[in-house]
Amino acid sequence: MSLSLQSPPFSALYSKSFLQNGGNLRLLGGSGASNAIFFKLQRSFPQIRASSGFSSSLDTGASTELDAVSSFSEIVPDTVIFDDFEKFPPTAATVSSSLLLGILSLPDTIFRNAVDMALADSGCAALKNPESRLSCFANKALVNVGGDLVKLVPGRVSTEVDARLAYDTHGIIRKVHALLKLYDEINVPPERLLFKIPSTWQGIEASRLLESEGIQTHLTFVYSFAQAAAAAQAGASVIQIFVGRLRDWARNHSGDPEIEAALKRGEDPGLALVTKAYNYIHKYGHKSKLMAAAVRNKQDLFSLLGVDYIIAPLKVLQSLKESITTPDEKYSFVRRLSPQSAAAYSFSEGEVAKWDQLSVASAMGPAAVDLLAAGLDGYVDQARRVEELFAKIWPPPNV
Repeated sequence: MSLSLQSPPFSALYSKSFLQNGGNLRLLGGSGASNAIFFKLQRSFPQIRASSGFSSSLDTGASTELDAVSSFSEIVPDTVIFDDFEKFPPTAATVSSSLLLGILSLPDTIFRNAVDMALADSGCAALKNPESRLSCFANKALVNVGGDLVKLVPGRVSTEVDARLAYDTHGIIRKVHALLKLYDEINVPPERLLFKIPSTWQGIEASRLLESEGIQTHLTFVYSFAQAAAAAQAGASVIQIFVGRLRDWARNHSGDPEIEAALKRGEDPGLALVTKAYNYIHKYGHKSKLMAAAVRNKQDLFSLLGVDYIIAPLKVLQSLKESITTPDEKYSFVRRLSPQSAAAYSFSEGEVAKWDQLSVASAMGPAAVDLLAAGLDGYVDQARRVEELFAKIWPPPNV
């Protein structure tokens, strides 16, 4: 997984219920791939040749802007509604509390049976402690839905780890081991899985220990270079940075040295962080892949070409798909991030030193602290809402 989210493609994994629904996956709209299901574009268009530097050499003939940008980065639709597999075929997904809430709100979704089966689990039902029982049901539901998604997508499924454990390294590790055991019981191999962990120091340390076991991790809520560098040093398989959220914070706040330094250089703080993290990962040979999330417009996307994954809103993807480029125009699509740009980037001694808990905490400015806390609060709220709903509907009528 250090190379790609995507496994070798396969074609015979769509369930009977999926096909009976006309090939449409209908889920609840929400805040996007950061906390719900996500789908990565599967290229159905001719491969476009691109150089590894700052210019491109593309095939002749008209194509779309989406074709052009997808030659530089994997493009991920930011949505929890996905009806058109022809336009944007899914190849990877995330299962989360947000997704479970969507499923619970739509009883006719193809994943509802996975949740009902979790609530019918006799092992969970036998637990006397109500909190333990609800947590068990939630774990089973995540894994059952994740197992269904593994059958529907050729890539890897990322499973959210309970954000209430964000400051408990060993709690995170125990949770991942428990989820892995449940996945093993339904014959999902570990190479098809990622585990999505908040990038607190404790989460970063859990990632390091899990990766040393060969368990692939996906660190989220990265809002500072310190977090990104520490995550790369930990060997996280995927590191996710939220571009637009940093920009939003900068519009309404001040006093963050990292953001103010970017603004002084005339740079967008979110784009600057992705650029610096990408260059750090590639200059120093870390295995991590970088995912740029909360991308708000086409210009953001063009500025990030070359990063491993870009999560983009459907309106941006639709605009890219509808915009035709001529051979001459396609030369304007330039790779902004590359191994060459990374080699030329300069880092201070402190930035390349071994990051530890104290140095990460000291280097995280108010933007990272605020945004990490807000992200964790949202995840915790979603997890609690799932358990509250389970408490109301358990036991199911047929149990």
